[in-house]
Amino acid sequence: MRTVPADVPMIYSPLPGNTRLSIGDRALALAISAGCLAVLFLATRLPPNLAGMGTHRQLGLNACTFLGNTGLPCPSCGMTTSFSWFVRGNLAASFYTQPAGLFFAILTTMVFWASLYIALTGKPAHQILKRIPTLGYLLTIFGVGLLGWAWKIFIHVKGMDGWG
Repeated sequence: MRTVPADVPMIYSPLPGNTRLSIGDRALALAISAGCLAVLFLATRLPPNLAGMGTHRQLGLNACTFLGNTGLPCPSCGMTTSFSWFVRGNLAASFYTQPAGLFFAILTTMVFWASLYIALTGKPAHQILKRIPTLGYLLTIFGVGLLGWAWKIFIHVKGMDGWG
């Protein structure tokens, strides 16, 4: 058995025992990867609405009730449009339309590749993520969502919604 020097951080230390994931864990990783790919693929099929929101209507979904009742966009207004711009490589439009949408599109892409790697190799790459407190994840997601919503409200109120 190989010993690890004391000054090597634990994140780089080999885990004792079997470090391969079970078939069930690998299947779960593959399902997560497939779900992320489906979201990104669907975004390629939806032309972005130049108004900056409403792209989701192409899926047969209703208009935003929050926007209709308050005159202000909801926290998710512009997300589908932002994803649609992202998959087309227009990161500026994706960010402008809904900054949180760009963040979540990048996150979706990263999760796709990471979970595909885990599914194919069986390596528990998620061990690194376990070392980051869950509260940090939640606060980051909440903060990005809140800032994106604030931006969306700002550009909507100023009449600067849309791209193109």
